[in-house]
Amino acid sequence: MRAVTTGGEAERRAPQPVPEPAGRRDAFFDNAKYLAIVLVAIGHAWEPLRDGSRAADALYMVVYSFHMPAFIVISGYFSRSFDAGPGRIRRLVTGLAVPYVVFETAYTLFTRWTDQEPDRPVSLLDPLYLTWFLAALFIWRLTTPIWQLVRWPLPIALVVAMLATLSPSIGNDLDLQRTLQFLPYFVLGLLLRPDHFHRVRRRAARILAVPVFAGALAVAYWAVPRMSGAWFYHRDSAEELAAPSWYGPVMTLTTFGCSLALVACFLAWVPGRRTWFTALGAGTLYGYLLHGFVAQGSKFWGWYEPAWVHRPLGEILVTVAAAVLVTALCTPPVRRVFRWVMEPDMAWAFRRNTGGRAREQSAVRA
Repeated sequence: MRAVTTGGEAERRAPQPVPEPAGRRDAFFDNAKYLAIVLVAIGHAWEPLRDGSRAADALYMVVYSFHMPAFIVISGYFSRSFDAGPGRIRRLVTGLAVPYVVFETAYTLFTRWTDQEPDRPVSLLDPLYLTWFLAALFIWRLTTPIWQLVRWPLPIALVVAMLATLSPSIGNDLDLQRTLQFLPYFVLGLLLRPDHFHRVRRRAARILAVPVFAGALAVAYWAVPRMSGAWFYHRDSAEELAAPSWYGPVMTLTTFGCSLALVACFLAWVPGRRTWFTALGAGTLYGYLLHGFVAQGSKFWGWYEPAWVHRPLGEILVTVAAAVLVTALCTPPVRRVFRWVMEPDMAWAFRRNTGGRAREQSAVRA
């Protein structure tokens, strides 16, 4: 009787998920994806402001320590049902492979102009700028059945990530170094269940998140002149960061722990109810891929050259502008314009599976 009472009290203290009607998306995850993509855009907008500003560098380090891990954990969570069936493979091709080819080509042509490099080749093996995430997510999802089969998926993924930091010879093909180093976050997402997200949304977790974030900012401010924030980018080996080899595995575990703590704090603050931006969570991949053209072009167009941009008011305006831009790019009108390339149907490219047609269509819609 006592155990039942304690469990009931715990359930009353924890925010309870609001039942969603059949077919409706979960507002919490759409909110989380939207807020994460806003932080991605803000991080890119802050990059030119870091020079000479220790505070901006500290904020940049903190944001980069958790915004992509949060996005990848959520991506892993929603990849749990991937079973390599025909419908899933079709969605993988149309939702990741095709946009990768299109945007890799588009970014290459765009940077030929902005970087004044007319001879830069279009290479589908060397992801440019933001397209690495599409290639990585394609690989991660293909390996999902393996991680669901092995006995210790997260420890194995961490070992893979640690070994990757010891191997500068991995090279830039499909940005495999970054794919392997970010792998543990995806595998963790595969292992999570709804109850785990309910726990980080309790009132106690929201309160605890405040001093944790404050402490992270203080540590980042101290660390800026003492360490490279590139460890959080997960794109280079220890040797490429001019560090001893043993730093790689140690920093893999250290950054994984730091990033997960901040991801939990971030999710604790994400509202679970429907808000004005909830619907935008369905268009985050649009905002992610499209805002990069503005972020790249802003340097070429000289938007950061005026001195006032590097003052507090200018930095605030840059932050707001980045948030407004990526918000606009996630809206339904923009999605309708670019759906032909982001979510092409391509029925002509696939064989008709008459035996499991209904199941395939359901998987594609999911």
